[in-house]
Amino acid sequence: MAIWQHDFTLEEINAFHKNTLMEQLDISVIEVGDDYVKASMPVDKRTHQPMGILHGGASVALAESVASLAAQMAAKPGYYCVGLEINANHLRSVKSGHVYATATPLHIGGRTQVWDIRIHDDHNRPVCVSRLTVAVLKNPS
Repeated sequence: MAIWQHDFTLEEINAFHKNTLMEQLDISVIEVGDDYVKASMPVDKRTHQPMGILHGGASVALAESVASLAAQMAAKPGYYCVGLEINANHLRSVKSGHVYATATPLHIGGRTQVWDIRIHDDHNRPVCVSRLTVAVLKNPS
């Protein structure tokens, strides 16, 4: 049974990202399962650090983007989510190709949510593990 409170197509989800950091980094949501969201991001000059490898900040941007989207999809109607804290452990460098982030819930509460994000490369090797905590806030009426 799906955990989502909102039902969007992949096309609708990716259209929300116009004129955002996600568009600039070419982050695309590629899959939504019953309890996870998966996104991809290219590893290229936009996401490299000076040594020619994936910038840790780009990994964190990917992690927060995919988990924030998942959090919003899991929030009850009339509520929205904002990030409170994110951490990341960088496990492997990547020079080219794509990285893929999968966000799964650790906790979905009325006031907070906690998401686990696993990032891997084209060869399914772990690149980064991250955790995002979000606040769940009522939309102003």
